[in-house]
Amino acid sequence: MLNDVITGSIAELLGGCAVLVAVALVGRARGRRRARRGTAQGGDGAATRPTRTYTLIGTRAPDGHVVLLASSRPAGTVITWQEAASDRRQRFELTDAVLSDGTFAAEPLDWYC
Repeated sequence: MLNDVITGSIAELLGGCAVLVAVALVGRARGRRRARRGTAQGGDGAATRPTRTYTLIGTRAPDGHVVLLASSRPAGTVITWQEAASDRRQRFELTDAVLSDGTFAAEPLDWYC
């Protein structure tokens, strides 16, 4: 009789363990999906993306200093910068390249056209 009870409860025990494993896997998948959505472009992670300082390569301010731009946009984004003294506009692409001063490079696109 005890043998029949143990044999009958093993099936229930294995079924309960299977349910626990399934619930754990679903919870982990949901957590990963939320993490990916938070860092996607335009998602909630856009507000938490760190701000980088970019040096606009080949561009000087009217006082002769290099032009620095702070942006939280990802690398590959094309921005337009207008000189303060004139109506000249120039397009730059933000990159992941780090310069010697610790800023990131913003390469001019108009030079290569």
